[in-house]
Amino acid sequence: MTSINPIPSAHRPIHSSGLPEVSVVIPVYNEEDGLQVLFDRLYPALDKLGVSYEIVFINDGSHDRSGAILRQQFQLRPDVTRVIYFNGNYGQHMAIMAGFERVHGQRIITLDADLQNPPEEIDHLLKAMDEGHDYVGSIRRQRHDVAWRKLASRAMNRLREKLTRIQMTDQGCMLRAYDRKIVDAITQSREVSTYIPALAFTFAANPTEVTVEHEERAAGESKYSLYKLIRLNFDLVTGFSIVPLQLFSLLGMVLSLLSGLFVIYLAIRRLIIGPEAEGVFTLFAITFFLISILLFGIGLLGEYVGRIYQQVRIRPRYLIHSVLQADHFENT
Repeated sequence: MTSINPIPSAHRPIHSSGLPEVSVVIPVYNEEDGLQVLFDRLYPALDKLGVSYEIVFINDGSHDRSGAILRQQFQLRPDVTRVIYFNGNYGQHMAIMAGFERVHGQRIITLDADLQNPPEEIDHLLKAMDEGHDYVGSIRRQRHDVAWRKLASRAMNRLREKLTRIQMTDQGCMLRAYDRKIVDAITQSREVSTYIPALAFTFAANPTEVTVEHEERAAGESKYSLYKLIRLNFDLVTGFSIVPLQLFSLLGMVLSLLSGLFVIYLAIRRLIIGPEAEGVFTLFAITFFLISILLFGIGLLGEYVGRIYQQVRIRPRYLIHSVLQADHFENT
């Protein structure tokens, strides 16, 4: 890893202990058109809080000028800015995990780079933490998303709540606040497929949610397609519950019982009526139905086995190309 050490700033908003009080973690992937707008709003919003802070950007293998723009911003505000460069694209949650493993603050905020969650809302989350909450989620007041994303989000939320004990009203909102102890517990979890808000909820002693504003993307387009959203929720369900396996086992028992009764019925019918050609296509339909359920079950088992396979390989979850940070961050 490489590190750039600029001339120290005369007025760094760093706590007397040498550590910032608040750390803001922001994953960045192909956001060149909106980064400057983010900078223009984020830094003033944090300056108004009156607390020491740091901002950790993670460049998640961007193919545009995002990396260069982050470097320029680091040179402008080296006192509070750090930039982590991945050597490839590992996904939003791995980027946040890399930030969590390197933050210094006692309170950690996650924020998307697209400005759909205004940085000015960070103050509301910190006030909730002042009330004793160790994990603060957020609920978007008026979502500026297309209709199918809203419907898909509601459906996934209901499914998740029924299959797991994790309660998140708006799991798609990345503006969240974490106590240092929660972040430390998350980073100690060495799971390959990691859904950070769900882990935080399971570790938190006093979680809560606050309502925040929601805006349209400042620039660019969403990186989450319908497939990725479904994949994310499937990972979430299989990563925090074995209920799908239990339900499939129960379904298998019921179908086996019904199939057995149906075979007995056909045997009795043959003895009474004799051979008959009618009902062949009905039998085909029933057979195909049972085969489809069997294939779904094999796929479900494969999902769990695949997670085990990924875990036992013990490969690094991400690789860092370089890090930009000032001397005072290296010494803490």
